[in-house]
Amino acid sequence: MKAFAIQAYGGPEGLVAVDLPTPRPAAGQVLVATEAIGVGGVDTVIRSGALAAYGFEEGFVPGSEVAGVVTAVGDGVDASWTGRRVWAFTGTGGGYVEQAVASVADVVPLPADLSSAAAVTLGGSGVVAHFGLRHARFNPGETVLVRGAAGSIGIMAVQLAARGGAAAVAVTTSSAERGERLRRLGATHVLDRSGDGGQDAPAGYDVVLDVVAGKDMPSFFDRLDPNGRMVAVGAVAGQPPADFGTKIMTAFQKSLSFAAFSAATVPAAERSVVRGEQFAAAARGEIETVVHEVLPLDAAVSAHRKMDAGEVFGRIVLAP
Repeated sequence: MKAFAIQAYGGPEGLVAVDLPTPRPAAGQVLVATEAIGVGGVDTVIRSGALAAYGFEEGFVPGSEVAGVVTAVGDGVDASWTGRRVWAFTGTGGGYVEQAVASVADVVPLPADLSSAAAVTLGGSGVVAHFGLRHARFNPGETVLVRGAAGSIGIMAVQLAARGGAAAVAVTTSSAERGERLRRLGATHVLDRSGDGGQDAPAGYDVVLDVVAGKDMPSFFDRLDPNGRMVAVGAVAGQPPADFGTKIMTAFQKSLSFAAFSAATVPAAERSVVRGEQFAAAARGEIETVVHEVLPLDAAVSAHRKMDAGEVFGRIVLAP
């Protein structure tokens, strides 16, 4: 089967087409004929080599979520899964393929009215946004700042915060056009990437949900109101400065909190329940899934170039 693997760390050209054997599902797994593959920010970070120390070796196949039809099941898996259209989490990688394996615990059936492209736009990001806001102890009536709101996680966080009764939902983004699109999704104030420029925007926030991290993270920590909470749900710009902990302690008297959040810490069954609810809500039109573009699997390199250039609003989807 066709797949794309990281032949060399660095730019998008390090992704190359390879021919791999069609996998067989092991015990507790299913095999999915992929109809849609989500291209995530973490895929580009892995490809760059920034996470090489964490075991992502060259030859690694990126991609963590797919949607398609179950074609085979492993030992111990109910045969009724065969033929069902599903969303599946493939782990930290293994998704840029024509046939993907996944644990049945990380597979969720899809409503008939939800496209496979929409599913991989929502499946991973919706759960991160949902549990990220919960990790921040977000309550109705509070103010929220979503940093890096133009990606799929940020778009979902904006919608969930607005639906959850936030008093204000401010966003950072790179253009007025993107800002207007985010307003239509529930944002009340649009800021530039530095966090400035929002007319009548709150001076401080109860919650900052940060998808970006990087060297500018401390300036957004400064925007928290007393008892405010910042949660990092991504790090597409890399690690914060080494002295970030000093910044936290300097604000000691404001009782501020900082946390990192990974959906991997949420039990699989709980993640699946939330995904099922979100898929159903999207099928009913209550949640908007924003697909930037659907490209063929052969265009994986082009997809990564668009990601690196910051051209993507929502999610790029690959279709074998």
